[in-house]
Amino acid sequence: MHSFVSGGLRLAFIDIAPAQGAGDPVLLVHGFASNHAVNWVNTLWTKTLTGAGYRVIALDNRGHGGSDKPHDPAAYESAIMAEDARALLDHLGIERADVMGYSMGARITAHLALQHPARVRSALLGGLGIHLVEGVGLPLGIADAMEAPSLDTLTDPMQRMFRAFAEQTRSDLKALAACIRGSRQVLSREEVGRIAVPTLVSVGTRDPIAGSPHDLAALMPDARALDIPDRDHNLAVGDRAHKAGVLAFLSERP
Repeated sequence: MHSFVSGGLRLAFIDIAPAQGAGDPVLLVHGFASNHAVNWVNTLWTKTLTGAGYRVIALDNRGHGGSDKPHDPAAYESAIMAEDARALLDHLGIERADVMGYSMGARITAHLALQHPARVRSALLGGLGIHLVEGVGLPLGIADAMEAPSLDTLTDPMQRMFRAFAEQTRSDLKALAACIRGSRQVLSREEVGRIAVPTLVSVGTRDPIAGSPHDLAALMPDARALDIPDRDHNLAVGDRAHKAGVLAFLSERP
């Protein structure tokens, strides 16, 4: 693991060379309560992308993994977390990269593409569709789940799922509660329409959290949707159809 500083916080990241050649850089931005290893290494995304000739950079978002973990919700605004991604590109001297995010990471990627379009060669939004505009994804009750005395006190299935996942990844529960409360920014239709970089919106057909990928892609000038068949929000991440669709998209974008 390497580290860099953004907004006064020390954030962790990995940087993996492609199997052959120099390789275009792909920046990976993980989802809520996850980290670079769970979201991208364990699902074999890093192996898939480096094997296809790409240089892979993946950070642990603030509040997650090996990065610093503030407990102030204001530290987790999506625009601020997008600046972390931009700061990592600056740290590595990368002028422009393909940026792929999943769930919360897709929200961060969209904000990055809006704030710094020249830095984003293409945007790959996984696990987030029209709820980038019409909703904020995970319910606010997930923050309450992080602050519950124990998993045993929770009865709501989604609260139990995320609390169990957070415990499995040995996360800082207070930081995750702050993250949920602070990162609930949507983009307007007009803002989404200004994301002009080539964009792929990939969502599982059994994902109730993300919203329609087709409705979101229709708002952008250069976007297309990818349905990941028979996958929910969690299982869509490392699905073969997801990987195949992303590799095809990357091979075709300018």
